[in-house]
Formats: sequence, C-alpha cells, structure tokens
Amino acid sequence: MPKLSSKIEGFTDSVIRRMTRIANSYGAINLSQGFPDFDPPVELKNALSRVASGSIHQYAVTWGAKNFRESLAKKQSRFMGIPIDPETQIVVTCGSTEAMMAAMMTVCNPGDKVVVFSPFYENYAADAILSGAEPIYVHLRPPGFNFDVDELEEAFKQRPKALILCNPSNPSGKVFTLEELKTIAYFAEKYDTFVITDEVYEHIVYPPHHHIYFASLPGMFERTISCSSLSKTYSITGWRLGYLIAPSYIVDGARKVHDFLTVGAAAPLQEAAVVALNFGDDYYENLKRIYTEKRDFFLDGLDRLGLAYTVPQGAYYVMVDISEFGAKSDLEFCEWMAREVGVAAVPGSSFFRDNVNHLIRFHFAKKKETLAEAVKRLEKLKDKARERWR
Repeated sequence: MPKLSSKIEGFTDSVIRRMTRIANSYGAINLSQGFPDFDPPVELKNALSRVASGSIHQYAVTWGAKNFRESLAKKQSRFMGIPIDPETQIVVTCGSTEAMMAAMMTVCNPGDKVVVFSPFYENYAADAILSGAEPIYVHLRPPGFNFDVDELEEAFKQRPKALILCNPSNPSGKVFTLEELKTIAYFAEKYDTFVITDEVYEHIVYPPHHHIYFASLPGMFERTISCSSLSKTYSITGWRLGYLIAPSYIVDGARKVHDFLTVGAAAPLQEAAVVALNFGDDYYENLKRIYTEKRDFFLDGLDRLGLAYTVPQGAYYVMVDISEFGAKSDLEFCEWMAREVGVAAVPGSSFFRDNVNHLIRFHFAKKKETLAEAVKRLEKLKDKARERWR
C-alpha cells in the first residue's frame, strides 16, 4: 500500500483529549481537558431552544451570518479599542482551532518559519507542520514564564513568517505585560513578521493583571490576525464557534481557506449566540469574579496539600510541580493518577519543546463541589505516589 503523508509522523494525537478518554475510563474527575461541568448562561440556552424550533437550519454565509458578525464586531470593537468592520475584517470559524489553522495556512508557505513560545498549546506545533512551516521555539522561563529578549530576537533574525502569541497563555496562565508586547511588536515590525494571536481567555484575567489585545498596539493591527472563540467566555465549548479578526487583505485570503476547510460554522448556533455577544459589561465582570473564586478555592486546596505550583495570572489552568515524587514520565504519572487517585491532569511534556517531565496541568473550570471532591481525592496523592515512585 502507498505510504501515508509524512506530515502526520511529526505529531501525535491530542494528549489533552487522550487524557479525557483515560479519565472517563477510570471514572476520574476530569481536570485535564478544559471544559466546564456547569451550564452556559440561561439566556443562551433559551435562545438555542427558540432557534431550534425556528427556520434557521441551512447554510449561513460562509464567513459568518451577518447578524453574528455585526454583534461580534460591536463587542470586539468595544473591548479591543479599535473599530472592526463586520463586512471585511471577520471570518467566523468552527472554533478557534480552525481560526488558528486558517490563519497559519493563509500566511505561511511550505518552508516558512514560525515562532512559538514554549510552553505552548499543543495544537500550534501541529498547525505549523500541517501548514508546511517550521516552528522556532522561544522559552518562557518559569516561575514567571518570561522570555529572554536576546533569545527572542535570535528567533526573529531567522526571518519567520509569523509569531504565535497565546495571551492569556495556555498552559502557564501567563498574561503578557505591555512592555513584553511592545518588545514583540518592535521585532515584528523590524523583521516584517505577522503575529497570530490566540486570545480565547481574553475575559478570564485575575487582578491586578489585565489583558491587552496585541492588535490594539500602535501599527500592529495591519500585521495581526486575532483568533478567539465563544467557547470559554460563555461556557459553550461544544458549540465550536470561533473567529478571526484581521485587516481586509488578510481576511480575503482567510475566507478562501476557511471555505474549503469547513464551509462554515453552524448557522443555528450562530443565531443563538448573538444573545451572548450583546451581553453588557456586567457579564464579563461577573465572569472574572466567578473564575477568581474558583482559582483561589482550588489553589487554597493545593496549598493545604503542600503541592508546588505557579499562580496563574489568567486562563483557568495551573501548572503543578511533581518533582518530589520522582516519576520519570509525566504521562505515566498522569495515567496512574487518574486510575489510582481518581483525578485526571495533562502531562506537562505535551506543552514543551524541551524534555520537561516534572510538571502537570490541572484546570479549575468546574463547580465548587467538583473542585472540593478533586482536592479530597488528591489528599492521598503523596502517600500513594511515594509507594509507587520511590
């Protein structure tokens, strides 16, 4: 038989989603794949019920239903602080995963280089490979997950076509400062590089930190493709509604790529989601309050258990150090923990370019009672781990 594409040899299946399957097989609390165990806002559920009994069940405009794009442009213009044209600067996609893929395929030719900060969301390396591009990894150094300016410029000197910026960051929870963003902007302009942002956690940021949209920096909108989704902000990860925002000359190309990737996002879900896009500022303030409470509750539990971690500044993940247990494989450790302790996490090695095996990632987008039960189960982690790994 003929050989399969060599591209698929460059990456594995998603470790994150594999851990969900492992969690399900052992009945473990799933703190691996980042989706809530609580419902979206009731207004969204009611809107979906109305749409389901209506007549919007056929294709929307390929790059997004008009009313969805208009509501999205109004919302993002308000938060980004720059005017967004719903007719020429938006592509609605099947989740931010497709938005990122469409962005990469729009700007990259085979052989181009792309800068990726490490640790990184696992899709980015696969996106680069599928686009025929070569990743250049720049370290984000714990505990603050800051980059070295000289290392970053060395990456830019290789004349990359794009840089991928996840902010707030998955998995580290880092929120990039204005000075850090200005540094990236300076190099992007100096070396004529696109910046592709993943900003799905734009509304989940913990005081005193705040999110700054890269496209809002002076001169950056023209070279930025801003990718995001409704998944995390409105607790509808299963709806798969994402988008990219960019200058019209980029959007013209991205619409072509998107059209042949997926044709279009689900029309009934776009119609229902318009309700959420029109929420007032109080919704986003409440969202921040809710997740701040969840973060503090879960971190307090980790403190009581004596587990070392880096405090997340944004998003809803926390990286925990498992060095004390002596496990040589974080993947084996996470599979063992799901089976023997009943809590599932993601091995940190899936997020790093280097050989990192001492970190695991939990998420805390769960009900308080779920987090409490997870902490209770983790009370036996140290004793069981010492029996197994020492």
